[in-house]
Amino acid sequence: MSKRIKAYKISFWPLSLVIFHSVCIRDLKEAFSVKPRFPDRFVYLVLDVADNEEQNLIGLFPSAKAFIDSAIVNGGRVLVHCNGGISLSPSFVVMFVMQHYGFSWEDGLHMVQNRRYCISPNGGFLTQIKEYEAIYRANRAVAAYPETPRNVTRRKRDDVDDDEDGDIRQVFQLVYIDQFV
Repeated sequence: MSKRIKAYKISFWPLSLVIFHSVCIRDLKEAFSVKPRFPDRFVYLVLDVADNEEQNLIGLFPSAKAFIDSAIVNGGRVLVHCNGGISLSPSFVVMFVMQHYGFSWEDGLHMVQNRRYCISPNGGFLTQIKEYEAIYRANRAVAAYPETPRNVTRRKRDDVDDDEDGDIRQVFQLVYIDQFV
């Protein structure tokens, strides 16, 4: 084992703090520097995301949430990171915290900011965080009320109704033809 890898050895940490999963969020321009460096030690989820206000995070979040949930269910801890840790990865963490704890977007943002004071999601990401609150709350409300089978009977058409409709069509055609004769 090289000295460089030994420097990253985390055996001195309490077992409860050991991280084995990582969500690596990167811009394609950063792929050469922000990449899974220890695939033999960590389980990675790599998301290639444009770090700009137009990037759709809501569409990418379900895969990150599933990965994080899977790690937590199996007793793991997850590191969510991007290149700077200011806007992109904190936005994913805020959305996760909101949904996991049932927080509003403000409470989720404050919780994450209390643990990493320098986060500042850009305007587009912040708008999506606000929109995501409504999405996850609606999904939660729908899940709370399981679908019940509906016993809706449809009205069947009688033969009499069909004849009346046919008579009306014929009268209409006659009136229409009489107008042009």
